Amino acid sequence: MSTKAYYPINEIGKGKPGFATTRSIIEAPFYGNNVIKVNTLREAYELAKNSPGTIVTDMPVYRGEEFGLDKDAKVLLFNDGAITGRYATARRIAGEPGVNCGALDKVVMDAVYETRWKTMYHAEVFAGLDPEYMVKVHLLIPEGEENILYNWMLNFQYMSDQYVNMYKASKPVGDGKEPDIYIFSDPQWNGSDRPGVDLSCLSDPKCLCYFNTDQNCAAILGMRYFGEHKKGTLTMVWALANRNGYASCHGGQKEYTLSDGSKYVASVFGLSGSGKSTITHAKHGGKYGVTVLHDDAFIINTDTCSSVAIEPTYFDKTQDYPTGCEDNKFLLTAQNCSCTLDEDGKIQLVTEDIRNGNGRAIKSKLWSPNRVDKIESPVNAIFWIMKDPTIPPVVKLKGASLASVMGATLATKRSSAERLAPGADPNALVVVPYANPFRTYPLANDYEKFKKLVEEKNVDCYIINTGDFMGKKVQPKDTLGILEAIVDKKAEFKQWGPFTDIDIFEWEGFVPDLNDPEYTAQLKARMEDRVKFVANTAVVKEGYDKLPDDALEAIQKVVDQLK
Repeated sequence: MSTKAYYPINEIGKGKPGFATTRSIIEAPFYGNNVIKVNTLREAYELAKNSPGTIVTDMPVYRGEEFGLDKDAKVLLFNDGAITGRYATARRIAGEPGVNCGALDKVVMDAVYETRWKTMYHAEVFAGLDPEYMVKVHLLIPEGEENILYNWMLNFQYMSDQYVNMYKASKPVGDGKEPDIYIFSDPQWNGSDRPGVDLSCLSDPKCLCYFNTDQNCAAILGMRYFGEHKKGTLTMVWALANRNGYASCHGGQKEYTLSDGSKYVASVFGLSGSGKSTITHAKHGGKYGVTVLHDDAFIINTDTCSSVAIEPTYFDKTQDYPTGCEDNKFLLTAQNCSCTLDEDGKIQLVTEDIRNGNGRAIKSKLWSPNRVDKIESPVNAIFWIMKDPTIPPVVKLKGASLASVMGATLATKRSSAERLAPGADPNALVVVPYANPFRTYPLANDYEKFKKLVEEKNVDCYIINTGDFMGKKVQPKDTLGILEAIVDKKAEFKQWGPFTDIDIFEWEGFVPDLNDPEYTAQLKARMEDRVKFVANTAVVKEGYDKLPDDALEAIQKVVDQLK
């Protein structure tokens, strides 16, 4: 699939695909006489290397010439300041109740005007790595933000000859009615009062992530953290995929090849820090052939059940990768880390979140030796990763409604990748549907797509708890052992107590005692939390995210059986 960049004269005009207010505001500045086009990764690297404040480490980029860099390229480090995480509060989504697009459009119009005094950079990438699904994305960003530009081109697919040819051969998405995605960014914007601009339409007067996904455009203002640009781009790409028959996935996917040659495709869904990357990249001691699609962003075709990766590289935490770690040879850039001199006077990264929480790095595709851009084999299983202390290390969900609604009520704890609003409890158990806080369309769309995978395509569905179970930590070895038992068809599931739609595989050391009134009371409370969440979807945001009645019935049935 490809998006549309060029229009015959008779296709340009009011009411025609690709032409609407917000998009018109955002696209126009890309053609300004203050804009410099950045065409290659080499150009972006030189700009970032020479940008004030960049630290050029003495760590070489491993095999950088294979993906568009010079042989002597080094890992670049850039630190953003006090903000080192995503800020969901700043997101404003066109179409949601209470979002005043007219006022937001004026904020963006004025922000665009202010950039006339700046040199701006325009870069293009592909998101989606297979002819089945490839879209073109444009970024416009001011001089001084070269590291964001470079990281963005690294994170997504730069326009190499291979992918340009692939894109040319791909099928137009949406029958040719989906235009390229345009993102306007000014991290230097500060929300100053301007005539005709009312900042009360913002959640925070100093920053804005404004998405108009129906028009394939976005504006990111006052936000330096690269993660806003990465996830902002994915937000747009996932919304476009959702409109065109795909389940949009914030998670990881891998394909196991068993000794008999059969395949098993597992998709895991979880927030940053849930263990989805650990699970996705686990090699299982060489027991299987393992092929990795991605650990953060992909889409599933709900008709064929094949899957496509959205981005080639990995934006990973550096917390668990100490200086000198073998994995660090695959680093391309680092953000919000420190550095020091080694015994040879060479500049080395200082990781492990010593400087701040949520230190990050972009790792090359080479980090995972068996990476692919598409998995043709149909997905076999979905795993919702939860950090809910009442749920055992693994349960299996029967019935498509329960399987999907448990994904819609995925409960977990906040991660250090997020900047929380003042007063928010970082330890509270929160519901993040399908582990995807980047949705810009009604929640029912995801509910129906995942329900279809289970109901019509016979995809199995599990919950795995990677946090604590009633005070006892579930270790990675437990989670991986459970996965291996399922893949090998050795996991013996049986009905879990009174629950007719939930089976359990009892894992040693974590067998729940349903005769313990304290445990059952807590379990019931957490399930009732889910009932309340689903019921509230009919009320919150004027019912924008209301789930179908069968979703509430499925989770209420679980509560009713726990008498």
